[in-house]
Amino acid sequence: MSSFNGLGMNMGNLSRLSKAKSRSISPENFGGEKGMAAMALEGTGADCARDLGQGWKISPSVKVKPGETFLMANIEGPGAINQIWMTPTGNWRFSILRIYWDEQQNPSVECPVGDFFASGWGRYARLSSLAVCVNPGSAFNCYWEMPFRKRCRMTLTNIADEEMVLYYQINYILTDVPEECAYFHAQFRRVNPLPYKDVYTILDGVKGQGHYVGTYIAWGVNSGDWWGEGEIKFYMDGDKKFPTICGTGTEDYFCGSYNFESQETHQYQEFTTPYSGLHQVIRPDGLYKSQTRFGMYRWHITDPIRFQQDLTVTIQALGWRSGRRYLPLQDDIASMACWYQTLPATEFPKLPDRDYLEVI
Repeated sequence: MSSFNGLGMNMGNLSRLSKAKSRSISPENFGGEKGMAAMALEGTGADCARDLGQGWKISPSVKVKPGETFLMANIEGPGAINQIWMTPTGNWRFSILRIYWDEQQNPSVECPVGDFFASGWGRYARLSSLAVCVNPGSAFNCYWEMPFRKRCRMTLTNIADEEMVLYYQINYILTDVPEECAYFHAQFRRVNPLPYKDVYTILDGVKGQGHYVGTYIAWGVNSGDWWGEGEIKFYMDGDKKFPTICGTGTEDYFCGSYNFESQETHQYQEFTTPYSGLHQVIRPDGLYKSQTRFGMYRWHITDPIRFQQDLTVTIQALGWRSGRRYLPLQDDIASMACWYQTLPATEFPKLPDRDYLEVI
């Protein structure tokens, strides 16, 4: 992307001037208008600021009632989202983030907020990467660049029975978008348990030109041995029985090796890097928390998977059985896939209902 319009900035071109206009949406400026922030006279902080008045953190957050869809952003383009920060309370599987581009009726992003920020198990785990950061105490940050030409509409739906509190900030620019820029997409899926000898589908039904840029998986193990022998496969541009790209194992795809095992402790070793990580390992506690659960991410920032017509992504759940034979596993697997593509996008599969989404 050209840096002259403010897109695609990096350490190598930060000194270059641009005619892009910086804007920001938050509860202190719902519309992101120039010179219209910190004007609130009422909000969740009004009582705390009763002795100080306007301009003193009157509206730092919003409350989203059960069943309510809150409009986080409605931006007229052209422009690009540069960063999203939020801290949502409540069950992260029960807050559904959706993003619509250029007056599309179907969302291009549809995902529980926890899984979108690589936190699918509903528990905090520190993550430091180029695309997503999860910082103390439960601060979600997204740095995927999201250009749009006509409009960006972003919503958050609370499907829980309790009211939630949402702190958020959406930083963006208004600028021309080059013709070659595609639109960001993200899709959630979950299967629990995976049927015996089935493969888990991370993504399918994608039509158009684009490139695949990232995978997050919340993997819950339902067996008592190593679970990560499965191969990831990318079927593209007419591939049928056999894919064009095939990985060598689950931990290999997430840029680890040999069981993610620490050679010192002989336990799973969490790690978080700019492009990949096993940032979360939830260990059994000897009582009610009986299953081991993992959170893993792999961002294809320097190695995007490019397709011209269509894309399907699958991963095997594969362990070991007697006689040194592979065992197809029946694990609890949820995923968030993200990619860029041209519009219009194919309608996503319907999200599972709340009980199926819930982490038990």
